Amino acid sequence: MLKRTVLIENPCYLALRLNQIILSYPDNLIPEKVVPIEDLGILICEHPQITITNALIDALLKNNTIIVHCDKSNYMPVGYNIPLQGNTLQSERVKYQLNISIPLKKNLWQQTIKAKIKNQRLLMEARNIPCAKMKKWEQEVLSGDTNNHESRAAVFYWNKLFDKAGFLRSPDGAPPNHLLNYGYAILRSVAARSIVGAGLFPTLGIFHKNKYNAFCLADDIMEPYRPFVDQLVCEIMDSGADITTLLRSSKIELLKVPVIDVTLNKTTHPLQIAMAKTALSLVDCYSGKRKSLDYPVMQN
Repeated sequence: MLKRTVLIENPCYLALRLNQIILSYPDNLIPEKVVPIEDLGILICEHPQITITNALIDALLKNNTIIVHCDKSNYMPVGYNIPLQGNTLQSERVKYQLNISIPLKKNLWQQTIKAKIKNQRLLMEARNIPCAKMKKWEQEVLSGDTNNHESRAAVFYWNKLFDKAGFLRSPDGAPPNHLLNYGYAILRSVAARSIVGAGLFPTLGIFHKNKYNAFCLADDIMEPYRPFVDQLVCEIMDSGADITTLLRSSKIELLKVPVIDVTLNKTTHPLQIAMAKTALSLVDCYSGKRKSLDYPVMQN
């Protein structure tokens, strides 16, 4: 079932009533709103003056809804609430995850980077950007990406994609980095939700292993999906929108990330459904039922 993403931008009181979210606004300046819990996949709390009851948090987490919290100064996502258990087979599946061999990890990372570079290349081709090198690097990715083609491809990709001389991809860099940051944060929440829903533990990654990162696995499987966010950012820039700051209009476009259409196994799915299928294919790889991950392919 396709789930909704809800962004709350104003001071608001959120409570639970009859398995529905009740959104009440101060002084009734905005009419009360009602959202069924079962329809919600991601709740983004942007304004610092948002109050949410514990009963509602409990109900959201039981529904495998991700709650995204934003910084009060720049409204960028800074944290997530995710359920401890999102699948009845979680214990069994986490055991598979814990026992994964190093060769399998390296193979899965090779598949992931090949899929990422391929989608970067396909986006560049769709935008008529010469990128013959990308196809060569995609084909040469080794087990574990020991030749570091991900980094090599990234330097070339970011230098060409936005037609901006000297553009540097950095979370703290110049525009459109802030648009990419926001879109990737939404994508990361979709990945985390899918991982938990598949019964896996998001901290235990395939490649990412920073001890301060609670979402290493989400950062792994979202890699081939990043070009879909990049495509949205390109479209925002193509529209002539002001990108010097993170405008509401840009956020609205980036909030479409979970529902944009992507092609997985020659079938079109909303991105959040495709991500769930990717997570389930990872479970099958961990358990030995299959050897390949399901990743989407950018259409050009």
